Amino acid sequence: MLSTRQKKKIRFIVVSSAALVVLALTAWVGLRMSRGRSARFVRYPEFGIIMPENYSIHGIDVSKYQERVSWEEVQAMQVKEIKLGFAFIKATEGIGNTDPQFKRNWKSAKDAGMVRGAYHFFIGSKDGRMQAENFIKQVELEPGDLPPVLDAEQLNGSNPQEFREELKQWLDIVYQYYHIKPIIYTNVDFYNKVMGDTFKDYPLWVAHYYETGQPRISRDWLFWQHSDEGRVNGIFSKVDFNVFNGDSTDFRELLVPAEDSGN
Repeated sequence: MLSTRQKKKIRFIVVSSAALVVLALTAWVGLRMSRGRSARFVRYPEFGIIMPENYSIHGIDVSKYQERVSWEEVQAMQVKEIKLGFAFIKATEGIGNTDPQFKRNWKSAKDAGMVRGAYHFFIGSKDGRMQAENFIKQVELEPGDLPPVLDAEQLNGSNPQEFREELKQWLDIVYQYYHIKPIIYTNVDFYNKVMGDTFKDYPLWVAHYYETGQPRISRDWLFWQHSDEGRVNGIFSKVDFNVFNGDSTDFRELLVPAEDSGN
């Protein structure tokens, strides 16, 4: 039989342990709630994904895979405080390919009042100059457009050094033509392994899905593609969702001014 003193000691240990468990759970729940508030990722059934509410400017990017887009419906869609404010549109790929939906998307997006940007999908094994000429031939930038974008995410048989050299050639030629610094699009892993500090002075549009606050990359970034599972009025298929890392003043300053609208 246990003595009264032993029983009291056991009771004290049990009660203390239970209290510690409760405190630990309370702290864990508080931390989770705090992180949730700071990240402010909220599920929006209308968009089909969770949305980072702590960014004020949202947008999408499209190509032929979204087929025929009703830009009026895209522009008109608003859920609570979130309205899509820009769209990146695929223009060209490699040295001779044009996205079959580009011309229609380019004109219709502007007609609907969307801020638009054009991007080129870079083929690492192809000549950078010829790829730049392909983009320039198809894309006429106008005041209020976003800067040109180079989508660089695959080596396509080239080695990293060759890839970087051809990439730099594209960037230089496009800059010389439009007089505005191009944006580089890539994913976090490819940037870290292949591109690194070589292109640290270029604005970055980075893809990193399913993160809960921002992309996990050490350098500054301008746009973040946070999901490829979004839904938008006027588009039947899933679409990539992006946010801009700045406010409305920063966004306006990024756009092509009247005097730098291309040749």
